[in-house]
Amino acid sequence: WIAASLGGSTAAEWTATIIMLLVTTAVFLYFWYLLNRFYSFLKTRIDDNIGERIKTLKIQKQRIFTEEDFAKLLHAAVHGLVLLPKLLLLLLYVNMTLSYFVWFQDMAMNVFSFIGTTLADMTKSFIAYVPDLIVIGIIVLVSRFVIRTGHLIFEGIRRERIRLPGFYPEWARTSFNLIRVAIIALTVVVIFPYLPGAQSPAFQGLSIFFGVLLSLGSTAAIAHLVAGVVITYTRAFRMGDRVRIADTEGDVIERNAFVTRIRTPKNVEVAIPNAMVMNNHIINYSAQARTGGVLLHTTITIGYDVPWPRVHELLVEAARRTDRLEAEPEPFVLQTALNDNSVAYELNASTCLPSGKTRIYSDLHANIQDCFREAGIEILSPAYRSVRDGNAKTVPPEFKPEKTAEETSEEAV
Repeated sequence: WIAASLGGSTAAEWTATIIMLLVTTAVFLYFWYLLNRFYSFLKTRIDDNIGERIKTLKIQKQRIFTEEDFAKLLHAAVHGLVLLPKLLLLLLYVNMTLSYFVWFQDMAMNVFSFIGTTLADMTKSFIAYVPDLIVIGIIVLVSRFVIRTGHLIFEGIRRERIRLPGFYPEWARTSFNLIRVAIIALTVVVIFPYLPGAQSPAFQGLSIFFGVLLSLGSTAAIAHLVAGVVITYTRAFRMGDRVRIADTEGDVIERNAFVTRIRTPKNVEVAIPNAMVMNNHIINYSAQARTGGVLLHTTITIGYDVPWPRVHELLVEAARRTDRLEAEPEPFVLQTALNDNSVAYELNASTCLPSGKTRIYSDLHANIQDCFREAGIEILSPAYRSVRDGNAKTVPPEFKPEKTAEETSEEAV
């Protein structure tokens, strides 16, 4: 019975089968030993390279992957790499062992046939997919080449190394980002039919789900993105410009796809969504300052008893004393109103540094006070009431002009 089950009816055949079993087992154990040695060798090499070639991955000061994490990950990968040959070796050993028994020969042959058929089908599928894979690779390489070439071109435009008529340097970065997004989207659309399982209902349903989710959840984001593009191409402002948007005034420190950031004169950073920027009026103080300067103006009221040429002269002198106000064009004065008790004089002076206009206004107002105090003239801004009989003027005594003989005789009368 034993000899029949082992596939032989004679003692010689029985002995040969036993020898084949022993040889098969010895070869199996030898290859198993080699796989274990190979696994130990790889683990040793990984441990030896920890700290030398394999180092901690950091983003600034944040540790993302430590050396121990890399070691564990590589050990798991090596274990999986060795485990697959071990499973195949074990399956081969069991099937060869079973093939020596008459009762299990059919089952062993079926297992061998199943494994061979599966591997053959996988090989055929991979070979059949190779042309599509080559097409995908070519499309991706062409897209990368076009994006890289476009980046170099638009970077040259931004740095004004390349000049195109009617195309401004500040458009370069936004234009490149739009073209890059369009190329990536076109690449995904083109390679989608070549992906494995692209025609399956599950894949198509998942694509529709993410498309609907993106369209419903990104309405506000798309509005800000479109507004950012419109702001860029209308050239409403540049980086560093002093602007006023709605009730916020300051210097533009950042402009991205969704928000515009402004730093106010009080050093407060304000983030304004691009859609809100586009829906409000924008005052750009720096645009004119780059060419001819921007006018700063302030208004004071002076009594009718002071000759207007004298007021003009003092206001222009105050503007000339103020730093960061330009001598050309020359400061000028406008009489904007004839009030009940005073005349409104508006001083206009040009500056090429609108970002410092808060400090310029402060210095200008101080110089106006000094000039009028030195001339002995009172400033009646915004309103001033005083009973003159028996009351002294508000002008300090050291700045009062000396009285003439005619004025002294009038006071005596």
